[in-house]
Amino acid sequence: MDSDWTTLSREAKRARRFEWYSSTDGIRFDSPEAERAYRVRAKRMIDVYNVSEPDRVPVALPTGSLPVEYAGIDYGTAMYDAEKAAQAWLKFNLETDLDAFAAPNVPVGKMLDLLDYRLYRWPGHGMAKDGMGYQFVEAEYMTAEEYDALIHDPSDFWLRTYLPRVFGTFEPFRMLQSFTAVTELPMVTPHFLPYTRPEVQASLQKLIDIGKTLASWTQVVSTVGRRGRELGFPALASCYAKAPFDTIGDTLRGTKGIMLDMRRRPEKLLEALDVVAQITIDVTVATLNASKGQIALFPLHKGADGWMSEKQFETFYWPTLKRVVDGLIEEGIMPTLFAEGGFETRLALVNEFPKGAVNWLFDRTDMGKAKKALGDRCCISGNVPASLMVTGSPKEVKDYCRKLIELCSEGGGFILAAGTNSIEGTRIENLRAMVEAAAEFGVYAK
Repeated sequence: MDSDWTTLSREAKRARRFEWYSSTDGIRFDSPEAERAYRVRAKRMIDVYNVSEPDRVPVALPTGSLPVEYAGIDYGTAMYDAEKAAQAWLKFNLETDLDAFAAPNVPVGKMLDLLDYRLYRWPGHGMAKDGMGYQFVEAEYMTAEEYDALIHDPSDFWLRTYLPRVFGTFEPFRMLQSFTAVTELPMVTPHFLPYTRPEVQASLQKLIDIGKTLASWTQVVSTVGRRGRELGFPALASCYAKAPFDTIGDTLRGTKGIMLDMRRRPEKLLEALDVVAQITIDVTVATLNASKGQIALFPLHKGADGWMSEKQFETFYWPTLKRVVDGLIEEGIMPTLFAEGGFETRLALVNEFPKGAVNWLFDRTDMGKAKKALGDRCCISGNVPASLMVTGSPKEVKDYCRKLIELCSEGGGFILAAGTNSIEGTRIENLRAMVEAAAEFGVYAK
């Protein structure tokens, strides 16, 4: 990070992150036109995130595994062949005209194999070999009796309890001792004795192999982003984050477990949520600082309308999510809150951030209501249904997008986007219809 970083205000940090995003230093553009297009696209996104009027409404949507489908290969192939994954995304980007050059985002299959990952199924591993995407395996990976272990020493709980449950490769780590026990010379030898065991050594060797696998994979797929920049497409650097309630309710206690905990042990749940909130802030900031990034994407799984009552939302879900978002805003990071399902009953509760600090991506929420509740302070995006993109005609898609633009674009801060990451089956003609709608109906008068 820059040497003066800690002295900057949150507004200055935000501006610095957007400077990194829009910088053309070190880019060997294909042409002067590509360089001009790069600057226009970067300014367009910065303007819209700041809730001001850009030159036109941007089109930037989650593409999911659509590039794989469009390239005519199956998802499993893309997971295990970096070159084919890179070519699939490059082909998709070159034949669409979106405002963001999508980078390959498939999981690295060989890495998952080496880890013996149990939290998900993927093609050839619990799914058909020609299956598309991956599937979460929900279970109780943390018992109710283990809340104190998570709260008192989360790193140790993760290393010696949680990871061995979700990664077979980490099972030998159950034998390890807590690193906090190593305080003086007499504790050193006993602490490291488990590392003499062949199964622990084999586990560590697999981690080395994983590092080599990722280095090779990254070297290949990074060419897509580099090529995009050369052609005039800036790339926002982002990372994945979660609401603390979703972290515990998805991958630790599971849905059933956390529903019971809200009634049987609410104080313990709230204490754990506070611990997870601080971890989320620290990890997300460190990750984006390392990449000089801008965006933290939050898929909001369990906060949707109907999942919990308004009182439960205000008690268990929103406070720690807001704390995380506030912490990221202070570091100049733009949280993108992906409101999966409907969020209409939440809109009056969540407009608590400074103007331009947060981007909301909506799935099924009424965009007119979202614009009215949040549009003067937050960037909003989404709501083009996957069903329409898959089954509709280009004219139907264009007409729907025109109505969204007319409804949401006034004053800026609107991105035309799909309401879901799962848009497999979408024809390229329908994506182009979205771009045409933005170019025809989304231009701002200057």
